Amino acid sequence: MLSIISSNSCVFLGIISSVFGAETNEMQSVSVMEGDHVTLKTNVAELNGDDDITWKYGAEKYLIVKISEKRNVSKFDVPDERFRDRVKLDNETLSLTITNITTQHTGLYEQQIRGTKLSSKTFNVSVYPRLPVPTITRDCSSSSSSSSYCSLLCSVVNVGHVTLSWYKGNKGLLSSISVSDLSISLSLPLEVEYQEKNSYSCVINNPIRNQTTHLDITQLCSNQNQHLDISHLCHTCSGTAELIYVFMY
Repeated sequence: MLSIISSNSCVFLGIISSVFGAETNEMQSVSVMEGDHVTLKTNVAELNGDDDITWKYGAEKYLIVKISEKRNVSKFDVPDERFRDRVKLDNETLSLTITNITTQHTGLYEQQIRGTKLSSKTFNVSVYPRLPVPTITRDCSSSSSSSSYCSLLCSVVNVGHVTLSWYKGNKGLLSSISVSDLSISLSLPLEVEYQEKNSYSCVINNPIRNQTTHLDITQLCSNQNQHLDISHLCHTCSGTAELIYVFMY
């Protein structure tokens, strides 16, 4: 009786081992800028001629590409047709490329191979909007804490998931502000002395890109015996400031 239980237990454990050994899963994170393309690469070493391969998108696992064992390719789209004319498949590796990607394509992509064994690979794709160039202006609405200081604002509009920062020469970060919302406007103040000789820059960045504007102090701030004529910098101190274009890259 004991030998029978032992035998059955071994058979049962063997089945469990066989099932779990036949399935592999892998997760990979991918970040890309809006308007670029992204390629989700298949593990070529796992492909066999009789494999059935699918690409799915989102939590709903919408089918977007299916490759039969005879290498017949069928393309599908999600209900809102966000993948129309954007999906390409490499004929050799069967890797998936999404062209002219937008923030609507953010999400999970699953590539599944069914054949002698079952394997899947999931890609967590994050798409970031294009970054605007920060604008530096004289802050007419602010009264400086000292008459020897010039008040400035670095601003960006319609941004999300970014950090806006002021940097001073080689001394590094002075101040920063971050936002995780979408389509929001950010402004970050800075006070510099009229006779300041250091270089300053305002930088907006997300996890993969940045845009920088350098401050031209001689253009925005000048000391004329502490009687600064700012009529050429601001139309009204209670309204909208005129933008001053500075050197940027």
